[in-house]
Amino acid sequence: MSALVRPASVTPEFLNRLVSRVPGSTGQTWKLTEVYTGEVLVELPQSTPSDIAGAFAAARAAQQEWSQWSVAKRLAVFKKFHSLVLKHNETIVDLIQVESGKARRMAFEETLDVPMVTGYYLKRAKKVLAPKKHAGPVPVVSSSLEVRQPKGVIGIIAPWNFPFATGISDAIPALIAGNAVVVKPDNKTALSPLYGVELLEQAGLPKGLFQVVCGEGPDVGPTLIDNANYVMFTGSTNTGRVIGERAGRNLIGACLELGGKNPMIVLPDANLDDTVKGALFGAFGNTGQICMHIERMYIHDSIYDEFKARFKAATENLVVGAAYDFGPNTGSLISVEHKDRVAAHVADALEKGATVVTGGKERPDLGPAFFEPTILEGVTTEMLAGRTETFGPVVALHRYATVDEAVALANDTDYGLNASVWGSDLDNAIKVGRRIESGNVNINDILATAYASKGTPSGGVKQSGVGARHGDQGLLKYTDCQNVGILKKQVMQVPDDKPFEKNVEEQIKGLAIMRKLGIR
Repeated sequence: MSALVRPASVTPEFLNRLVSRVPGSTGQTWKLTEVYTGEVLVELPQSTPSDIAGAFAAARAAQQEWSQWSVAKRLAVFKKFHSLVLKHNETIVDLIQVESGKARRMAFEETLDVPMVTGYYLKRAKKVLAPKKHAGPVPVVSSSLEVRQPKGVIGIIAPWNFPFATGISDAIPALIAGNAVVVKPDNKTALSPLYGVELLEQAGLPKGLFQVVCGEGPDVGPTLIDNANYVMFTGSTNTGRVIGERAGRNLIGACLELGGKNPMIVLPDANLDDTVKGALFGAFGNTGQICMHIERMYIHDSIYDEFKARFKAATENLVVGAAYDFGPNTGSLISVEHKDRVAAHVADALEKGATVVTGGKERPDLGPAFFEPTILEGVTTEMLAGRTETFGPVVALHRYATVDEAVALANDTDYGLNASVWGSDLDNAIKVGRRIESGNVNINDILATAYASKGTPSGGVKQSGVGARHGDQGLLKYTDCQNVGILKKQVMQVPDDKPFEKNVEEQIKGLAIMRKLGIR
């Protein structure tokens, strides 16, 4: 594997330039490695609590000016940034792939999220952030103005599975709203978000407004949350609870997209050609390391055997490998430690009675963190793979007899992030989908239709999170609403010579009239 030729853009000089913006006053570093080979790419500085506090202070200072820019002036920066992301797409793909080990196809797809989010808010932000006039308590002479003010400095904790998309896309609406940002990427995948910040500054973002700090979660997280005015986190449910609790103690808001154990229901009338192709991406896209990927598939008895045979054959035809080209369908897991976790889930299932339809093995011949695309049968909720998020290329097949049974099985989880329903009768499939307890539901698709619909908020329910990204909500969450009440003529005070009983009578009569006229 050491003979694998890295992309030409990934030079030591380039990587050292990127990591040089990370504050690290002690000189302590973390060895950021190429996943395919395990070879060290660059020494990543580790930020101390004082470094993080300094990053917030610098960001807060820059935000004072940025917040006074008009929305139109801020959007001009993002218009240039949109073009730069497309122009430098290949370099971004290279960085994502070298740091995460994902297949190049998936690395490319990840890059698309940033221009899509940018493009949506370029079109929508002016209207959403514009002051809105509302009626006041007294018609004609009073009104109320809804003014959106930036919260200050937003702390973003980004995961390793989509470092560029989450590290940058989640920051875009925060910045457009007039905030500064301090992002903490995972140590394993800090390169692509660092490059995103560089491109933003090339587009005209004031230097210092967007800071990047690095370190292990327990070392960095508390100080980040304690200095932030709002926190955006994507990651595990357990960590999300810790972050939400600390944010609550600090009386700041938090948006948390957490884990999932996402179901897929295949109805009897589903088009199996489309469904099997979708199932491949649902289970094995990004090597199963997608928060919204499918880990449980429920197939109707009447088509179960045919689906299983076709899905097995398609899975065995997937190209798995380490390559900086578009050949492989799936790549590596993020690390040897995560590969061991996935393998432990499979081993636990087999020990407790599950069987392997295909796959189930590590692939050290391909690289240190490779695991075969795996289909299991006979998985129960007593098994790790039946109840806990595996977050790898492992999926379990289940039969069902009735739609009620399928819905009950799909909902038998603490999670509720994403679900997928397949059927030719769209009205019926939508009815089934709306019965599933999930923040996102895709009909005849796995996840992209819901997630890529940037105009609609996307988030989890149950133990899969709080709040949402995308849509108006994804922008407004980074603002505080200031209510400016305006009174043109002093009519709300009771004259000294007027009996208060008379005032009560007039107030009641006035409210009744306004209700009758539809004013209030």
